[in-house]
Amino acid sequence: MGSKVNILKVNLNVSDLDRNYYQEHKFTIAHQPPETEIYIIAHILAFTLNAHERLVYTKGTDTKHEPAIWQKDLTDAIELWIEIGEADEKRARKACSRAKHVIIYTYKKGSSAIWWEKNSSRFNLFKNLSVISLPAQALEDLTSMIDRTMEWQCTIQDRHVWIANKDRTVEFDPIVWKEQE
Repeated sequence: MGSKVNILKVNLNVSDLDRNYYQEHKFTIAHQPPETEIYIIAHILAFTLNAHERLVYTKGTDTKHEPAIWQKDLTDAIELWIEIGEADEKRARKACSRAKHVIIYTYKKGSSAIWWEKNSSRFNLFKNLSVISLPAQALEDLTSMIDRTMEWQCTIQDRHVWIANKDRTVEFDPIVWKEQE
């Protein structure tokens, strides 16, 4: 018998002062058994940090042809391609050839820095690629805020992020390893 999938309902209010973006987003996440809580938080943060009315979750891990999250323009061209985890060079190259901007969010404590050190010289060649590491402590703190129904408030100012629910607040600065040129 298979493991049970947890369905998480997220109501996310984003106030991004850096981009002058203020919007509420409601979505559902299927937390599959092999996925860790840290992975789920990384997904929510990647969405939060790039919130837009056309930003959507894709099939992601179910297909090699789509990222975890993307944003398309009205002509169906890919404006933003978001990968979660330590993407390989082949996947990053493919993403950069298909999208206007690609962001890789790393989240694994310890291994992400090693991955970046190993791949940075090749990844720095991609002009439309950004690589951002989500701080391990913030990810761990946010796992305590996971619930079947989540009401989160997010404020972003000067790249500093505050995320709060009714019980607690977590704040952090994403670590930018590479920015789009």
